[in-house]
Amino acid sequence: MAVRNRSKSLAQLFRGDENWEFRNSGARHFSGPQFYTTNFDRPALASEFDVLNDGPPKDSYVIDDAGVLSRVTKSDLKRLLSDLEFRKGYHINVVTVRKLTSKADAFEYADQLLEKWYPTIEEGNNKGIIVLVTSQKEGAVTGVPDFIKAVGDSILDATVSENLPVLAVDEKYNEAVYSAAKRLASAVDGLPDPGGPQAKDYKRESNFKTTDEKRGQFTLVVGGLLVIAFVVPMAQYFAYVSKK
Repeated sequence: MAVRNRSKSLAQLFRGDENWEFRNSGARHFSGPQFYTTNFDRPALASEFDVLNDGPPKDSYVIDDAGVLSRVTKSDLKRLLSDLEFRKGYHINVVTVRKLTSKADAFEYADQLLEKWYPTIEEGNNKGIIVLVTSQKEGAVTGVPDFIKAVGDSILDATVSENLPVLAVDEKYNEAVYSAAKRLASAVDGLPDPGGPQAKDYKRESNFKTTDEKRGQFTLVVGGLLVIAFVVPMAQYFAYVSKK
């Protein structure tokens, strides 16, 4: 299909919709980690807006706008993702932001990045993006249909429900993004799924006492009162008699 002035969006080309255009009503969602259209008219603060407009990372595969990744993690990500691109042809970018001030959630923001950075099919035919929002403790993975197919829906769902949010809750941001990237790369390579962390089962303790606990306390109180009522007067009596 011909590209109109190299400006036709990926969503239009992939969906075969010749009349596709940005709509002011916002994003059109599809269930699961699917590619969908969105609109860029919504307001955004400098950090997330700048990430959108500055374009994808040139060589590093990483934009750490939230400032939470170590040099070691960035180096490990570059090594992992450059090797994957060299062998399989899929290019994955990792983006961290501190918070999203627009109405977009992590999934919508990831799709905004994909469309903004790679507006034509030639530019985006092998791209995927991992997004981590640190203040919201959530993440998203998006990509073009070939990338989604190569990874598989089950691994995509598991990555955004296990690796990214579970580790982010404990503020293990380096482990969150690297384990997510590693899991996606393993899926593309056809290797066994390394799995992800499971959410901790926090047991909430009750502030209310049980009936047995209340009954035990009541017995102690009554017993104490009985001791005071009988023992103290008798002690006073014997003390009085002994003085005589």
